[in-house]
Amino acid sequence: MTVGVILYGPPAAGKDTVTTALTDEDGRFRLFERLKSGQGRTAGYRMTSEEHLESLARAGEIVWENSRYGARYVIDRPGLQELVASGRIPVVHAGQPEVIPAVRAAVPGTWIVVQLSTSREVARQRILERATGDTAARLAAWDATPRLLSSNLDIDTGRTSPEQAARLIRSLIGR
Repeated sequence: MTVGVILYGPPAAGKDTVTTALTDEDGRFRLFERLKSGQGRTAGYRMTSEEHLESLARAGEIVWENSRYGARYVIDRPGLQELVASGRIPVVHAGQPEVIPAVRAAVPGTWIVVQLSTSREVARQRILERATGDTAARLAAWDATPRLLSSNLDIDTGRTSPEQAARLIRSLIGR
């Protein structure tokens, strides 16, 4: 049985947009909101304090963490397990390949890995449209994000609509 979906890709590859299409189309799917401490947007995150993140680290409950754009982002084992236990299919966003084995080790089962990509020019345009003021940093992260050597599905979001991407992902999930 499928435990969850990992959407992998660089900034502006379409992780948020595809997740929205997926959750709109099928109520079983739910974005796993990472913990976040620091500046920047708050939508799609569980905002918390550095003290809370340090407490999770001491307890060995951090599955993955990274720092970028002046913020710290954490995938926590309790949050992930809670979402799985609720009967939902978590959708985890990842921008580093190492997230994939870390999540699989934290919550064993079948995780579908979907690599999202688009051209750098499309990504740049999407970043500019977000107007977050950190275009250079996001493009640097885009440049630094390696392609996966293998995934269950590869989707070019510059050529595939979010709705079609959602249908493709759903086709991989057991009923």
